[in-house]
Formats: sequence, C-alpha cells, structure tokens
Amino acid sequence: MNIFKSKSMNWWQVGVLKLALLSIGIAIGAQWSIVFSKYTGAFFVVGIALGVYSALVWFRKK
Repeated sequence: MNIFKSKSMNWWQVGVLKLALLSIGIAIGAQWSIVFSKYTGAFFVVGIALGVYSALVWFRKK
C-alpha cells in the first residue's frame, strides 16, 4: 500500500481536513483548560467524523 500517492482535492475537502485537525487539536487542548472542558466530547466527535470522511475521500478508488 502506497500512502504517498498523488491525490487532488477540492478546496472544500481541504477545508474539511483542516477543520478535523483543528477540532482534534482543540479537544486535546481542552484537557488542560477549564474554558473548553465541557466541549471536549463534541470536539472529539467532530474531529473523528471529519477525519473519517477525509480518509474515505483520500482512499476511495475511482
């Protein structure tokens, strides 16, 4: 399996990937912050969902 293959993504798909990574980063950061601690579960759900979507788009065969 070659994980370094060429792939072309639309601008909105790149935005979804960035939002997934941002959500996961905020969720991890929320573990040490009182301000975002009540939103940790929501950030993890958003991050995982968008990450799975990005992986499906990335590995989908045409």
